[in-house]
Amino acid sequence: MTNSKTHLIQQYWNEHIHDLSIATRPIGSADFFQELADYRFEKLDYLKELLNSGGQQGKLILEIGCGAGIDLVCLAKSGAFVYGIDFSSIAIKLAKKNCEQNGLRANVLLMDGETLGFNDNTFDTVYAHGVLQYTADDKRMIAEIYRVLKPNGQAIMMFYNRCSWLNALSHLTNVGLEHADAPILRKYSINEVKQLLQPFSSLQIIPQRFPVATRLHQGAKARLYNDLFVKSFNWLPRSWVKPLGWHLMVFATKA
Repeated sequence: MTNSKTHLIQQYWNEHIHDLSIATRPIGSADFFQELADYRFEKLDYLKELLNSGGQQGKLILEIGCGAGIDLVCLAKSGAFVYGIDFSSIAIKLAKKNCEQNGLRANVLLMDGETLGFNDNTFDTVYAHGVLQYTADDKRMIAEIYRVLKPNGQAIMMFYNRCSWLNALSHLTNVGLEHADAPILRKYSINEVKQLLQPFSSLQIIPQRFPVATRLHQGAKARLYNDLFVKSFNWLPRSWVKPLGWHLMVFATKA
């Protein structure tokens, strides 16, 4: 990653902490973190189930791009031993405060996910939800994830699906995607994800993230989206629309 690209990405994510725009409570307060968590799991119901399933209990987990620590806290509460890293110094401060307020022990570090400061074969699980699409060199980050995973360890990653309902709707309505102004924003096909993850011995790719009412947008378009589109879309059999999920959740096993 070039120094100029590094600076732009770091500056952007210091100024655009994910979901911060919906917060109404004082930043850093317990109510603030609860508000972020409620909003996140309202729109990502599949993620709440994954993080709280207990499937990671006792495992050593690295979260790349931990943000304000919403998912990190869930993983720690489920019994995992967690490390959280982020490229944003502001996010790291928030994540530390979130863990402290929950009485949780977590190693939260300022670090670039493309250059991980960990030994080979360290972690049972590496979790990167909504990170690879914003990094300068996604191939390099994948290589680092693979390197620090133990043999038979699992990478849990999320990629934006180019062939999705949300990408199509954004083009149709001329309403920009969240963080569309980021220095880098990638969208992937399922085949591109498979190509990117060739080093892994096995892959499971599950499209997720279907329409829920928006709190980010206001006005006539938002009302039409909430009252008409969301309800109509969710009447359709999920088997018909499953491939169109905005999130491609990937479960990849290291050989």
